[in-house]
Amino acid sequence: MIKLVVLGTSAALPTPTHNCTSFAVKYGGAYLFDACEGVQQQMMRFGVSMMKVNAVFLSHLHADHFLGLLGLLQSLNLQKRTDPLLIVGPTGTKKFLEALFATRILAPQFPVQIKEVARSGKVFENELFTVKAFSVKHAGHALGYSLETPSYRRFDKAKCDAAGVKGHLFTFLQEKGVCEVIDKKSGKRKRVKLADVTYVQQGKKIVYSGDTEPCAAVAKAAKGAELLIHEATFADDAKAIAKEKKHSTAGQAAAIAKKAGAKKLLLIHFSNRYENRGGLLLEAKKTFEQTELAQEGLELSI
Repeated sequence: MIKLVVLGTSAALPTPTHNCTSFAVKYGGAYLFDACEGVQQQMMRFGVSMMKVNAVFLSHLHADHFLGLLGLLQSLNLQKRTDPLLIVGPTGTKKFLEALFATRILAPQFPVQIKEVARSGKVFENELFTVKAFSVKHAGHALGYSLETPSYRRFDKAKCDAAGVKGHLFTFLQEKGVCEVIDKKSGKRKRVKLADVTYVQQGKKIVYSGDTEPCAAVAKAAKGAELLIHEATFADDAKAIAKEKKHSTAGQAAAIAKKAGAKKLLLIHFSNRYENRGGLLLEAKKTFEQTELAQEGLELSI
């Protein structure tokens, strides 16, 4: 089960009760998507182990999305981390971070690999999932990310019962791809193939828009996703401002989720002008009912 923990929800300006946008995925380790200021404290508060962080995926190099990375690295230094850390970001990330790390007091005391993303495609892979990056429409080079688990075969109970597959034959079928059973009617042996009694279960997909104006690339990446996490900086009555600043409204985010056929939409990255974010939720629900507002500490199981 994939666990997603929201660490921050605000846009560029935090509020007394909301940090800037960041969240963690817990699945065979911990993986950060953007790093808000004070991200390590948010991780402590909401049960995400800093020492288990394997990678950080930065959507772009605006300060509200990366400032927490420096504090996190310093905290890891103090905890004597020795495991390597992967940092993924858009073109320019390597030069920028290496300049910061050249200052002795900011240098990580453990191996750090910096991977720049110049084009859309796979940027991370382990035995459990892959992460793909894609370009979105925001100031400078900005990225969205798609975390995807592989498809796998599941046994169809009705077909297994009808074919007489039971007990140790499940394991045998998985290992060999074919087995023999006794036909109930004829009493003769018959061959049963794995494909005869199974079906393909599609993997899970979680897509993060990063900061972006309404963008076809997000809809494409989020096609059929279990969860789309989409920025909703403004309400629909501020579309002109959203367009000027290359951001999205709540209604526009909902339209993307609907177009993509996503199962659920999580709105995030709210302007601090909205003390009460309920109106943003209502606007999105007019278009896409399965919408939820991100809030610090929210944990979703996917």
